[in-house]
Amino acid sequence: MRRTSGPRLRTRLLAANLVVIAVGSVTVLLAVGFVAPGAFEAAMGHAGSGMDDMGEMMSGLIRVAFRDAVQSALLVAVVAAVVAAVVVSLALSTRLSRPISRLAEASRRIAAGHYVERVEASTNDEIGELAETFNTMAASLEATERRRLELVGDVAHELRTPLTTIDGYLEGLQDGVIGPGEGTWTLLRRETSRLARIVDDLQELWRAEARQLPVTLEAVDVASLLAAGAERFVTLARERSITVRIDAPAGLPAARADGERLGQALDNLLSNAIRYSPDASEIVVAARAQEGGVEIAVTDRGPGLTEEQRAQVFERFYRVDPSRSRALGGSGIGLAITRALVELMDGRIWAESPGPGMGSTFRILLPGAG
Repeated sequence: MRRTSGPRLRTRLLAANLVVIAVGSVTVLLAVGFVAPGAFEAAMGHAGSGMDDMGEMMSGLIRVAFRDAVQSALLVAVVAAVVAAVVVSLALSTRLSRPISRLAEASRRIAAGHYVERVEASTNDEIGELAETFNTMAASLEATERRRLELVGDVAHELRTPLTTIDGYLEGLQDGVIGPGEGTWTLLRRETSRLARIVDDLQELWRAEARQLPVTLEAVDVASLLAAGAERFVTLARERSITVRIDAPAGLPAARADGERLGQALDNLLSNAIRYSPDASEIVVAARAQEGGVEIAVTDRGPGLTEEQRAQVFERFYRVDPSRSRALGGSGIGLAITRALVELMDGRIWAESPGPGMGSTFRILLPGAG
Protein backbone atom coordinates (compact mmCIF):
# COMPACT_ATOMS: atom_id res chain seq x y z
CA MET A 1 0.00 0.00 0.00
CA ARG A 2 1.41 3.37 -1.00
CA ARG A 3 1.86 6.05 1.64
CA THR A 4 -0.19 9.26 1.61
CA SER A 5 1.39 11.57 -0.93
CA GLY A 6 3.43 14.49 0.45
CA PRO A 7 5.81 17.01 -1.08
CA ARG A 8 7.87 15.46 -3.83
CA LEU A 9 11.63 15.20 -3.43
CA ARG A 10 12.11 17.68 -6.26
CA THR A 11 9.85 20.19 -4.45
CA ARG A 12 11.68 19.71 -1.15
CA LEU A 13 15.08 20.15 -2.80
CA LEU A 14 13.90 23.32 -4.56
CA ALA A 15 12.42 24.68 -1.31
CA ALA A 16 15.66 23.98 0.53
CA ASN A 17 17.67 25.79 -2.16
CA LEU A 18 15.27 28.75 -2.08
CA VAL A 19 15.72 29.03 1.68
CA VAL A 20 19.49 29.10 1.18
CA ILE A 21 19.08 31.75 -1.53
CA ALA A 22 16.86 33.86 0.71
CA VAL A 23 19.26 33.66 3.65
CA GLY A 24 22.19 34.51 1.39
CA SER A 25 20.39 37.46 -0.18
CA VAL A 26 19.36 38.91 3.19
CA THR A 27 22.91 38.44 4.46
CA VAL A 28 24.36 40.31 1.47
CA LEU A 29 21.78 43.12 1.76
CA LEU A 30 22.45 43.58 5.46
CA ALA A 31 26.20 43.38 5.04
CA VAL A 32 26.29 45.89 2.20
CA GLY A 33 23.70 48.07 3.91
CA PHE A 34 25.79 48.35 7.07
CA VAL A 35 29.33 48.20 5.70
CA ALA A 36 29.14 50.21 2.46
CA PRO A 37 27.82 53.50 3.91
CA GLY A 38 30.41 53.52 6.65
CA ALA A 39 33.22 52.75 4.24
CA PHE A 40 31.99 55.42 1.86
CA GLU A 41 31.69 58.00 4.66
CA ALA A 42 35.20 57.19 5.79
CA ALA A 43 36.53 57.60 2.26
CA MET A 44 34.62 60.82 1.66
CA GLY A 45 35.65 62.26 5.02
CA HIS A 46 39.31 61.58 4.21
CA ALA A 47 39.09 62.93 0.67
CA GLY A 48 36.89 65.94 1.55
CA SER A 49 38.87 67.40 4.47
CA GLY A 50 39.18 71.17 4.06
CA MET A 51 36.21 71.50 1.67
CA ASP A 52 34.14 74.69 1.57
CA ASP A 53 30.34 74.87 1.71
CA MET A 54 30.00 74.05 -2.00
CA GLY A 55 32.14 70.97 -1.51
CA GLU A 56 30.02 69.87 1.45
CA MET A 57 26.85 70.18 -0.63
CA MET A 58 28.37 68.17 -3.46
CA SER A 59 29.53 65.60 -0.97
CA GLY A 60 25.96 65.18 0.30
CA LEU A 61 24.63 64.73 -3.23
CA ILE A 62 27.34 62.16 -3.92
CA ARG A 63 26.37 60.26 -0.76
CA VAL A 64 22.73 60.10 -1.82
CA ALA A 65 23.67 59.08 -5.34
CA PHE A 66 25.99 56.40 -3.99
CA ARG A 67 23.33 55.02 -1.69
CA ASP A 68 20.77 54.91 -4.50
CA ALA A 69 23.26 53.29 -6.86
CA VAL A 70 24.21 50.66 -4.29
CA GLN A 71 20.57 49.85 -3.57
CA SER A 72 19.72 49.61 -7.26
CA ALA A 73 22.77 47.44 -7.94
CA LEU A 74 21.95 45.22 -4.98
CA LEU A 75 18.34 44.84 -6.10
CA VAL A 76 19.40 43.91 -9.64
CA ALA A 77 22.08 41.56 -8.32
CA VAL A 78 19.70 39.86 -5.89
CA VAL A 79 17.01 39.42 -8.53
CA ALA A 80 19.56 38.05 -11.01
CA ALA A 81 21.03 35.76 -8.35
CA VAL A 82 17.58 34.47 -7.35
CA VAL A 83 16.61 33.79 -10.96
CA ALA A 84 19.91 32.04 -11.68
CA ALA A 85 19.73 30.10 -8.44
CA VAL A 86 16.16 28.98 -9.11
CA VAL A 87 17.10 27.79 -12.60
CA VAL A 88 20.16 25.94 -11.28
CA SER A 89 18.19 24.52 -8.35
CA LEU A 90 15.44 23.28 -10.65
CA ALA A 91 18.01 21.60 -12.88
CA LEU A 92 19.86 19.99 -9.96
CA SER A 93 16.73 18.90 -8.11
CA THR A 94 15.34 17.40 -11.31
CA ARG A 95 18.62 15.63 -11.99
CA LEU A 96 18.67 14.21 -8.47
CA SER A 97 15.00 13.29 -8.20
CA ARG A 98 14.51 11.71 -11.64
CA PRO A 99 16.70 8.58 -11.06
CA ILE A 100 15.22 8.16 -7.58
CA SER A 101 11.72 8.34 -9.06
CA ARG A 102 12.73 5.68 -11.60
CA LEU A 103 14.01 3.49 -8.76
CA ALA A 104 10.75 3.93 -6.87
CA GLU A 105 8.69 3.03 -9.93
CA ALA A 106 10.86 0.00 -10.66
CA SER A 107 10.53 -1.10 -7.02
CA ARG A 108 6.74 -0.99 -7.31
CA ARG A 109 6.86 -3.13 -10.45
CA ILE A 110 9.13 -5.67 -8.75
CA ALA A 111 6.77 -5.73 -5.76
CA ALA A 112 4.02 -6.60 -8.26
CA GLY A 113 6.03 -9.62 -9.45
CA HIS A 114 7.88 -8.19 -12.49
CA TYR A 115 11.34 -9.42 -11.46
CA VAL A 116 12.95 -8.66 -14.83
CA GLU A 117 12.81 -4.95 -14.00
CA ARG A 118 16.14 -3.09 -14.16
CA VAL A 119 17.19 0.56 -13.93
CA GLU A 120 19.97 2.36 -15.77
CA ALA A 121 23.01 3.22 -13.69
CA SER A 122 24.07 6.30 -15.64
CA THR A 123 26.19 8.05 -13.00
CA ASN A 124 29.23 7.17 -10.92
CA ASP A 125 27.97 8.74 -7.70
CA GLU A 126 25.92 7.36 -4.81
CA ILE A 127 22.77 7.27 -6.93
CA GLY A 128 24.55 5.21 -9.57
CA GLU A 129 25.78 2.86 -6.83
CA LEU A 130 22.20 2.62 -5.53
CA ALA A 131 20.99 1.72 -9.03
CA GLU A 132 23.61 -1.01 -9.38
CA THR A 133 22.69 -2.41 -5.96
CA PHE A 134 19.03 -2.34 -6.97
CA ASN A 135 19.79 -4.26 -10.17
CA THR A 136 21.76 -6.85 -8.19
CA MET A 137 18.84 -7.25 -5.80
CA ALA A 138 16.39 -7.55 -8.72
CA ALA A 139 18.55 -10.21 -10.40
CA SER A 140 18.73 -12.15 -7.14
CA LEU A 141 14.94 -11.98 -6.73
CA GLU A 142 14.45 -13.10 -10.32
CA ALA A 143 16.79 -16.06 -9.82
CA THR A 144 15.05 -16.97 -6.56
CA GLU A 145 11.63 -16.87 -8.19
CA ARG A 146 12.89 -18.96 -11.11
CA ARG A 147 14.32 -21.56 -8.72
CA ARG A 148 11.06 -21.58 -6.77
CA LEU A 149 9.05 -22.32 -9.91
CA GLU A 150 11.54 -24.96 -10.98
CA LEU A 151 11.39 -26.52 -7.52
CA VAL A 152 7.60 -26.77 -7.67
CA GLY A 153 7.79 -28.41 -11.09
CA ASP A 154 10.58 -30.76 -10.06
CA VAL A 155 8.82 -31.84 -6.88
CA ALA A 156 5.62 -32.48 -8.83
CA HIS A 157 7.56 -34.55 -11.37
CA GLU A 158 9.44 -36.53 -8.74
CA LEU A 159 6.27 -37.35 -6.84
CA ARG A 160 4.23 -38.08 -9.95
CA THR A 161 6.49 -40.90 -11.18
CA PRO A 162 6.17 -43.26 -8.16
CA LEU A 163 2.54 -42.25 -7.62
CA THR A 164 1.72 -43.15 -11.22
CA THR A 165 3.42 -46.52 -10.80
CA ILE A 166 1.61 -47.23 -7.54
CA ASP A 167 -1.74 -46.15 -8.98
CA GLY A 168 -1.23 -48.31 -12.07
CA TYR A 169 -0.43 -51.42 -10.05
CA LEU A 170 -3.31 -50.83 -7.64
CA GLU A 171 -5.68 -50.49 -10.57
CA GLY A 172 -4.28 -53.69 -12.06
CA LEU A 173 -4.75 -55.49 -8.76
CA GLN A 174 -8.29 -54.20 -8.49
CA ASP A 175 -9.17 -55.31 -12.04
CA GLY A 176 -7.45 -58.67 -11.62
CA VAL A 177 -4.97 -57.95 -14.42
CA ILE A 178 -2.03 -58.17 -12.02
CA GLY A 179 -1.76 -60.90 -9.45
CA PRO A 180 -0.86 -60.11 -5.83
CA GLY A 181 2.48 -61.87 -6.00
CA GLU A 182 5.73 -61.23 -4.22
CA GLY A 183 7.10 -59.19 -7.14
CA THR A 184 4.11 -56.86 -7.08
CA TRP A 185 4.39 -56.20 -3.35
CA THR A 186 8.15 -55.65 -3.68
CA LEU A 187 7.64 -53.10 -6.44
CA LEU A 188 4.91 -51.27 -4.52
CA ARG A 189 7.07 -51.24 -1.43
CA ARG A 190 10.00 -49.86 -3.43
CA GLU A 191 7.91 -47.02 -4.89
CA THR A 192 6.45 -46.05 -1.51
CA SER A 193 9.98 -46.06 -0.08
CA ARG A 194 11.01 -43.78 -2.92
CA LEU A 195 8.17 -41.40 -2.07
CA ALA A 196 9.13 -41.42 1.59
CA ARG A 197 12.78 -40.76 0.71
CA ILE A 198 11.89 -37.77 -1.46
CA VAL A 199 9.69 -36.29 1.27
CA ASP A 200 12.36 -36.88 3.92
CA ASP A 201 15.04 -35.31 1.71
CA LEU A 202 12.87 -32.26 1.04
CA GLN A 203 12.21 -31.84 4.74
CA GLU A 204 15.91 -32.24 5.53
CA LEU A 205 16.84 -29.70 2.84
CA TRP A 206 14.30 -27.18 4.09
CA ARG A 207 15.44 -27.52 7.69
CA ALA A 208 19.11 -27.21 6.74
CA GLU A 209 18.64 -24.17 4.50
CA ALA A 210 16.42 -22.52 7.12
CA ARG A 211 19.08 -23.33 9.77
CA GLN A 212 16.49 -25.30 11.70
CA LEU A 213 18.74 -28.33 12.20
CA PRO A 214 20.47 -28.58 15.58
CA VAL A 215 24.24 -28.34 15.17
CA THR A 216 26.90 -28.92 17.81
CA LEU A 217 30.26 -27.59 16.65
CA GLU A 218 33.17 -29.35 18.28
CA ALA A 219 36.55 -30.83 17.44
CA VAL A 220 36.08 -33.69 14.94
CA ASP A 221 38.73 -36.29 14.06
CA VAL A 222 38.46 -36.09 10.28
CA ALA A 223 40.61 -39.15 9.55
CA SER A 224 38.42 -41.40 11.72
CA LEU A 225 35.27 -39.93 10.20
CA LEU A 226 36.52 -40.65 6.65
CA ALA A 227 37.38 -44.22 7.57
CA ALA A 228 33.94 -44.79 9.09
CA GLY A 229 32.26 -43.27 6.04
CA ALA A 230 34.19 -45.49 3.64
CA GLU A 231 33.33 -48.55 5.75
CA ARG A 232 29.61 -47.81 5.41
CA PHE A 233 29.87 -48.00 1.61
CA VAL A 234 32.18 -51.01 1.29
CA THR A 235 29.38 -53.43 0.40
CA LEU A 236 27.73 -51.09 -2.10
CA ALA A 237 31.06 -50.35 -3.78
CA ARG A 238 32.10 -54.01 -3.83
CA GLU A 239 28.97 -54.94 -5.80
CA ARG A 240 30.46 -53.03 -8.74
CA SER A 241 34.13 -53.76 -7.97
CA ILE A 242 34.70 -50.12 -6.97
CA THR A 243 37.53 -49.39 -4.53
CA VAL A 244 37.22 -46.62 -1.95
CA ARG A 245 40.68 -45.43 -0.87
CA ILE A 246 41.36 -43.17 2.11
CA ASP A 247 44.20 -40.65 1.80
CA ALA A 248 44.66 -38.83 5.10
CA PRO A 249 48.13 -38.01 6.47
CA ALA A 250 49.14 -38.71 10.04
CA GLY A 251 48.78 -35.80 12.39
CA LEU A 252 45.84 -34.31 10.52
CA PRO A 253 44.38 -31.52 12.69
CA ALA A 254 40.81 -31.71 13.93
CA ALA A 255 38.06 -29.76 12.22
CA ARG A 256 35.46 -27.61 13.93
CA ALA A 257 32.23 -29.28 12.85
CA ASP A 258 29.26 -31.39 13.87
CA GLY A 259 30.39 -35.01 13.54
CA GLU A 260 26.94 -36.35 12.67
CA ARG A 261 26.20 -33.66 10.07
CA LEU A 262 29.65 -33.94 8.53
CA GLY A 263 29.20 -37.72 8.30
CA GLN A 264 25.86 -37.16 6.57
CA ALA A 265 27.49 -34.77 4.07
CA LEU A 266 30.29 -37.28 3.41
CA ASP A 267 27.73 -40.07 2.91
CA ASN A 268 25.97 -37.97 0.28
CA LEU A 269 29.23 -37.35 -1.56
CA LEU A 270 30.25 -41.02 -1.43
CA SER A 271 26.80 -42.17 -2.55
CA ASN A 272 26.96 -39.72 -5.44
CA ALA A 273 30.48 -40.83 -6.38
CA ILE A 274 29.58 -44.54 -6.38
CA ARG A 275 26.40 -43.87 -8.35
CA TYR A 276 28.29 -42.18 -11.19
CA SER A 277 31.60 -44.08 -11.13
CA PRO A 278 32.22 -46.79 -13.73
CA ASP A 279 32.62 -50.38 -12.59
CA ALA A 280 36.05 -51.46 -11.32
CA SER A 281 37.16 -47.85 -10.77
CA GLU A 282 38.60 -46.10 -7.73
CA ILE A 283 37.18 -43.39 -5.50
CA VAL A 284 39.67 -41.41 -3.41
CA VAL A 285 38.57 -39.77 -0.17
CA ALA A 286 41.36 -37.40 0.87
CA ALA A 287 41.90 -34.90 3.66
CA ARG A 288 44.53 -32.18 3.96
CA ALA A 289 45.33 -29.44 6.43
CA GLN A 290 44.78 -25.99 4.98
CA GLU A 291 45.53 -22.57 6.40
CA GLY A 292 43.02 -22.13 9.18
CA GLY A 293 41.09 -25.30 8.43
CA VAL A 294 40.81 -28.82 7.03
CA GLU A 295 39.85 -29.76 3.47
CA ILE A 296 38.06 -33.00 2.53
CA ALA A 297 37.98 -34.12 -1.10
CA VAL A 298 36.03 -36.95 -2.75
CA THR A 299 37.33 -37.78 -6.23
CA ASP A 300 35.67 -40.17 -8.69
CA ARG A 301 36.30 -41.30 -12.26
CA GLY A 302 32.76 -40.58 -13.41
CA PRO A 303 31.41 -38.56 -16.35
CA GLY A 304 32.93 -35.29 -15.14
CA LEU A 305 31.43 -31.81 -15.27
CA THR A 306 31.45 -28.86 -17.60
CA GLU A 307 31.94 -25.33 -16.26
CA GLU A 308 28.18 -24.70 -16.46
CA GLN A 309 27.42 -27.96 -14.66
CA ARG A 310 29.87 -27.13 -11.87
CA ALA A 311 27.96 -23.90 -11.25
CA GLN A 312 24.60 -25.69 -11.01
CA VAL A 313 25.41 -29.10 -9.56
CA PHE A 314 24.41 -28.06 -6.01
CA GLU A 315 21.01 -26.73 -7.07
CA ARG A 316 17.89 -28.62 -6.00
CA PHE A 317 16.89 -31.42 -8.40
CA TYR A 318 19.72 -30.57 -10.80
CA ARG A 319 21.01 -33.59 -12.73
CA VAL A 320 23.93 -33.75 -15.10
CA ASP A 321 22.18 -36.61 -16.94
CA PRO A 322 18.50 -36.68 -15.88
CA SER A 323 17.63 -40.04 -17.42
CA ARG A 324 20.72 -41.75 -16.01
CA SER A 325 20.24 -40.19 -12.58
CA ARG A 326 16.66 -41.44 -12.28
CA ALA A 327 17.68 -44.86 -13.49
CA LEU A 328 20.33 -44.97 -10.75
CA GLY A 329 17.87 -43.84 -8.09
CA GLY A 330 19.05 -40.28 -7.54
CA SER A 331 16.50 -37.68 -6.45
CA GLY A 332 18.66 -34.67 -7.26
CA ILE A 333 18.49 -33.32 -3.69
CA GLY A 334 21.53 -34.96 -2.07
CA LEU A 335 24.12 -32.38 -3.15
CA ALA A 336 21.80 -29.51 -2.24
CA ILE A 337 21.44 -31.00 1.25
CA THR A 338 25.22 -31.46 1.44
CA ARG A 339 25.84 -27.80 0.62
CA ALA A 340 23.27 -26.68 3.20
CA LEU A 341 24.84 -28.90 5.87
CA VAL A 342 28.36 -27.66 5.15
CA GLU A 343 27.28 -24.02 5.24
CA LEU A 344 25.44 -24.74 8.48
CA MET A 345 28.84 -25.67 9.93
CA ASP A 346 30.43 -22.44 8.61
CA GLY A 347 32.19 -24.39 5.87
CA ARG A 348 32.39 -24.14 2.10
CA ILE A 349 31.83 -26.75 -0.63
CA TRP A 350 32.59 -26.65 -4.34
CA ALA A 351 33.08 -28.99 -7.30
CA GLU A 352 36.05 -29.34 -9.64
CA SER A 353 36.46 -31.29 -12.86
CA PRO A 354 39.02 -31.31 -15.69
CA GLY A 355 36.11 -31.73 -18.08
CA PRO A 356 33.50 -34.20 -19.37
CA GLY A 357 34.61 -37.80 -19.10
CA MET A 358 37.49 -36.98 -16.74
CA GLY A 359 35.92 -37.42 -13.32
CA SER A 360 34.97 -34.95 -10.60
CA THR A 361 36.22 -33.81 -7.22
CA PHE A 362 33.95 -32.41 -4.52
CA ARG A 363 35.79 -30.44 -1.87
CA ILE A 364 34.67 -29.37 1.61
CA LEU A 365 36.64 -26.77 3.54
CA LEU A 366 35.91 -26.58 7.27
CA PRO A 367 37.44 -24.30 9.92
CA GLY A 368 40.03 -25.84 12.20
CA ALA A 369 39.22 -26.73 15.77
CA GLY A 370 42.09 -24.66 17.10
